[in-house]
Amino acid sequence: MKKGIPENYKPSVQEVKRYLKKWKKLKGYVPQEKALNELFFDLCPTNDTMNAILLKISVLNNFYSTNIFDVFTVGENYMKIAIDERLAREDATLVDDLAHVELNDGKKRHFYSFATKYCSHHKPLAYPIYDRYVAEVLKFFRRRDGFCQFQNAELLQYPRFKSIIDQFKQFYGLEQFNYKEIDQYLWQLGKDYYRQEYKKK
Repeated sequence: MKKGIPENYKPSVQEVKRYLKKWKKLKGYVPQEKALNELFFDLCPTNDTMNAILLKISVLNNFYSTNIFDVFTVGENYMKIAIDERLAREDATLVDDLAHVELNDGKKRHFYSFATKYCSHHKPLAYPIYDRYVAEVLKFFRRRDGFCQFQNAELLQYPRFKSIIDQFKQFYGLEQFNYKEIDQYLWQLGKDYYRQEYKKK
């Protein structure tokens, strides 16, 4: 049975700051993020070679356990897209284009959450991350407070997802926090209250 966020819980500046402090104490996560920052910002900041793309996909896939079993084919798909040019102008539609991958067996896959992570680790202040915990939190506050009207499927359309995050920040007075900080808050909040549900699955 889903535990769920308490009905009397309210997002606030104080709550976000509390969770950001918790983030800094999470075993393994902070060193992992530092390693990813070094990889994406210093070692392989561009996406113009297959080597750089494969390295970043492989490390992200390993760190986040995203179950991409055909890394090379995903890399081939990424090479066909002008990633750097679109990152430079913070093109939100880039995520959706990266998410759609056709594997060698002809099957099409939608690696959406992974694509948000790939873009976010290049430009964390422009690309919020989608994952199942974040989605559960947003759906809870939609139901309880009506901060934004959206269908569940809209969370999987990245420009719309980004606008939903913006409305969440505005509704609860959290505009002082950037996307990275809101990511860390929403993910931890969702993990606190929905982890058991996903463990059972």
